[in-house]
Amino acid sequence: MADRLVLLGTKGGPAIRPGGPSPTSTLLDISGRRIVIDCGLGVARALVNADVSLKDLDMILITHLHSDHVLELGPLMHTAWTSGLARKVMVYGPAGIEDYWSGFLQSMRYDIDLRIGDEGRPDLRDLVELKVYADGLVHRDAELTITALRVDHPPVVDCFALKIEASGKSIVFSADTAYFPPLAGFARGSDLLVHEAMLPEGVDRLVARTGNGARLKDHLLASHTLVEDAARIAVAAEVKHLVLHHLIPADDPQCGEADWLEALHGKWDGGLTIGRDGLVIPL
Repeated sequence: MADRLVLLGTKGGPAIRPGGPSPTSTLLDISGRRIVIDCGLGVARALVNADVSLKDLDMILITHLHSDHVLELGPLMHTAWTSGLARKVMVYGPAGIEDYWSGFLQSMRYDIDLRIGDEGRPDLRDLVELKVYADGLVHRDAELTITALRVDHPPVVDCFALKIEASGKSIVFSADTAYFPPLAGFARGSDLLVHEAMLPEGVDRLVARTGNGARLKDHLLASHTLVEDAARIAVAAEVKHLVLHHLIPADDPQCGEADWLEALHGKWDGGLTIGRDGLVIPL
């Protein structure tokens, strides 16, 4: 299994539209480990499209409990289970992840119990090792170290950037955040910084399509990072490669890759990837 990063879903926000990208999820294959970061709608299909056997999942990391990051965690695990999963998957999430998981299991209790008895499957409830994390060390073993940094994503309190170190490489995921200078120190010298990004000229059109008017616009401006500020973080951190992810907007025909590149002109001259669903980045 070659080390790679796969952008499974690159859209910021939970809404989906015809022909548009899916909400946020990412696959990291590294040091023989198969790690999913966030589980927005569509993650199971996107993993299969990336030639992943769902029964080979190793670890899932949830950065925060907004629906575009956690909605399909339960369905992903259930689908992996029905695809032959027979070993434990480590699932790390912030406070509240226990309520999500127990609620999902309760909602699917009839089906789970039926399949255990009728099809002889192991108990899905025994195949997830759920751990709550906060700032600091999240996970460490012989191949892998994961650390977390609380970022600024109001009104969500427990939202965390994640740094994954393995095979001599360092990959940092910003999670959802407003411009947050401490993230530069957290990401210092990383091989990849996967950072959310927002184009200011697309915000008003997004609000007009979605509704909620001034309230939604206020949230976007207070809780997310303009693309030029993502570049500021990458420059300050001296990262090797910047990957723009969780794009806002991601499904506006008037905002294409050229607009993202123009917004970064003169602000970032390192390695750059503008996210799109299914894109593979070799490590």
